[in-house]
Amino acid sequence: MIALRSVLFNTIFYANLILRMIVFSPYYFLAPRRSAYKVPKDWARSNHWLMEKIVGTTFEIEGLENLPEGGYILAPKHQSFWDTYALLPWLKDPVYILKRELMWIPLFGWYAKKQRMIPINRGARGKVMVEALRRTKEELATGRQLIIYPEGTRRPPGAEPLYKYGIARMYRDLQLPVVPVAMHPGLFWPRRSTMRYPGHYKVRILKPIEPGMDPDAFFAHLIEVTERASDELLIDAAERNPDLPLPPTVVQRLKELREQQATTA
Repeated sequence: MIALRSVLFNTIFYANLILRMIVFSPYYFLAPRRSAYKVPKDWARSNHWLMEKIVGTTFEIEGLENLPEGGYILAPKHQSFWDTYALLPWLKDPVYILKRELMWIPLFGWYAKKQRMIPINRGARGKVMVEALRRTKEELATGRQLIIYPEGTRRPPGAEPLYKYGIARMYRDLQLPVVPVAMHPGLFWPRRSTMRYPGHYKVRILKPIEPGMDPDAFFAHLIEVTERASDELLIDAAERNPDLPLPPTVVQRLKELREQQATTA
């Protein structure tokens, strides 16, 4: 049944994406930019409903009160396609830094351009990166929220963290709060898999790290607070969902955490 529900969800998920982009295009491209953001935000909400009704997956968000007013950098864990859109309904006017190739996709790229997303060539250096930073500063100066994944790419739940130092450079250069987010959607929507698993999990928005810290100290603090919360939520998800198939990285990490608890007890 889980395999059948996964196929059904995946089919409806992508049909929902394509149909909404087509049907709502007239409104989206004629409306003011911020008003048009209602279309992708409603799409995100509809995906949460589909996950609950078809797969049986639900989640709760802790710490919404930690989101500052105005501009800030949101720094979530990245495990799944789910976390690329999931928080959109709770963010006022988010902006992403995207691979430039995504902007070439028909409809999707046009939608992204309307919202002034920032395309970059990941292999580029020098002037290209300077221009990307200039664009980012320009957007955040209007009170937008930058979503950036500190590990750069999707990582399996429980895997050893591999944070990129670029988040520290952004923190230094943009002089804005950074809001870490811990979560484990990869347990229910695994990367590189078509399977979707039922269950319940938490998303935890942590307290913002205010600007002004030394970049190295900030980087170490970001990793420490995010990973501590991630470990807590990993234990919580495993206990809440005893029938959930756990990947080897999670099994190993839970073993390490239990050994640590036994040592300190």
